[in-house]
Formats: sequence, C-alpha cells, structure tokens
Amino acid sequence: MHTPFTLGHFRVAVGAFFTALAAGTVDFWLTLDESLFQSFYRGTVTISLTGIDSKPDNVGGEVVTILLILAGMAIYGYLASAIVELIAHGVLSGAVVERRRKRAIERLRDHYIICGYGRVGRRIGAEFREAGVEYVVLDFSPVAKEAAQEDEAVFVEGSGTDDDDLEEAGLDRARGLVASSDSDVDNLYITVSARAARPDLLIVARASTGDAARKLERAGANRVVQPYSSAGQEMAKLVLKPQVAAFLDIVSTHGGPDLRFEEIEVQRACGQAGKTISDLRIRERTGALIIALRKGDGTFDTTPDPGAVLDDGDVLIAVGTEQELLALEEIFAPREALAG
Repeated sequence: MHTPFTLGHFRVAVGAFFTALAAGTVDFWLTLDESLFQSFYRGTVTISLTGIDSKPDNVGGEVVTILLILAGMAIYGYLASAIVELIAHGVLSGAVVERRRKRAIERLRDHYIICGYGRVGRRIGAEFREAGVEYVVLDFSPVAKEAAQEDEAVFVEGSGTDDDDLEEAGLDRARGLVASSDSDVDNLYITVSARAARPDLLIVARASTGDAARKLERAGANRVVQPYSSAGQEMAKLVLKPQVAAFLDIVSTHGGPDLRFEEIEVQRACGQAGKTISDLRIRERTGALIIALRKGDGTFDTTPDPGAVLDDGDVLIAVGTEQELLALEEIFAPREALAG
C-alpha cells in the first residue's frame, strides 16, 4: 500500500542531510591533513554536488568524497520526491491555510461565535454578513464546513461543548455566542460551557420545546428562541395583520432598503445621562424615533415620554434610516471618542 510523504518524512530527510554533512566533515578531518573548518568546507562543497575545488591527496579522502557525493545524490532525490508528494497531497498548502485561519481568529475582537451551522446557523450568518458583523463558525459536520467555505466564513472544526474548541474560536474576546445546534442537549452544554468561561457573554440559544427553553435560561442563556413557535407566530401575523407584518419585516431585516432598528446604550462617558429625551431634541436633530427605553433594572418603557430621564446604563430602542441612526449614535458616543 502506498504511504504518502508527510512533514515527518521531510524532517527525516533534512536530518539525514546534516548527519551526512557532519560525518563527511569528521571523516575528511581524520583522513586529510586539513583543519576542521577546511574539512567542513570540503564536505559542504562535496555534498552540495557543486564540485570540489581540489582533489584529496590520499585514497581515504577520495573514498570519503565518493561516499559523500552518493549520499548527497540520494538525499536530494528523496527530498525532491518528498516536496512533490507534499504539494500533491496538499500538506504544505493545508498548513499555510491553517496558519492563516488561526491568525484570522487571533485578530478578531468583539466577534460572535455560531455553534451549529445548519439551516438556522446559516441564516444567522447571512444576517451577520448583512450587518457587517464578524463571526466564527464552530461545527464538526463536513456539510457545515462546506457551507462555511461557500459563505467565506472563518471555520473552526470542533464542538461548542468542548472548552478547547470554544477557546480556539476566540471565546475570551467574543461579544456574543449563538447556540444554534439542532440538538437541545448540545445547546444546553454549549450554554453551560460558555457561561462558565465568560459570565459577561451575551448568549442566545435555540430550543425546540418550551421545557428546553426554560432549562437553557436557567443554564445562563440571555435569550432563547424557539424557531417552530416563532414561525407559527409569524405566519399568524401574516394572516391576521399583514400590514403590520410587512412593516416589521422591513425594519427588522439588516438588508432592508429603508428603516431598521438599533439599540444604543447611554453611558456616563457620553455626557447625556441625567437629561431627558426632549432636552436632547433627538427627533429634530437626527430624524430617528425612540420607540422604547430599557431601564437599568431590566424593565421596558414601550412608549417613552419626551420627559423621560435617561440614566447611565439605559438602552434606547430607536428606529430610522441608516443615516438617522448614525446621527443618533454620535449624540451618545463617548466624548473622548468625539474629541479624538
């Protein structure tokens, strides 16, 4: 059975080359009246097959020269075959691709990890790409790997239930994680592992049943989505309130041509904490509309009054065009960033 060359074979060939060079140097030094450096020079010239600049002055030196030339020819032939075989089997190119992939992950900051790249995971990836958000796919399925390559997504072959694989996907630098496996058990383990490693991480998990959703919430998921339940609600809205559904579809799609939702956190560094919505004249200055206000205690004001006071840690839910929302973000940007 044919055994292809590997990087291990290549290292053996390189080791044989330097071993032969060292042996030739010592033999020349013992058989000829030359210094150790002169012997090393003669051995290098001989094994490189470039020819010798002087003939040895005794039979012993000539024998060493012949043997070293033959050893050099054999090693070069083996190395040439190894290189061709390595390229033909993609070992070298695969190693280069792997290094590039690892460097790409190491450069990521505030990215998202998608654990499970099936139909739901691929849709999440499409939304991330539309929003210009960086993400890493973590899955072990060959089908998922092929899908990630088609989407030009960074892929880590492994499982979100494995701590080492999560670490390789850059969990310590990630902004959030999506547990979108087809298995509720896997999503539960993924949530537990990620929450244990990153107590501050945003985790959104998929569940197929209400019971699984409750367990995922207890395990530490910030949000749990039930695709089948959500699909039923969406279909009911399309039938009962088609215009409302059409409007929500426009503003909730990242690739939509008109309006979209955005959430903006009020931070002390922006200098706007303690002011009211009317004080900031948000509608007049930006054109965006504040449709909800999430307070620091987690409660929502779905119809915020213009006199509502904005506190540090509050989150504004706004709707508007891309330019309007950018103008709104500038109002609540940290003053240091604006000064810079």
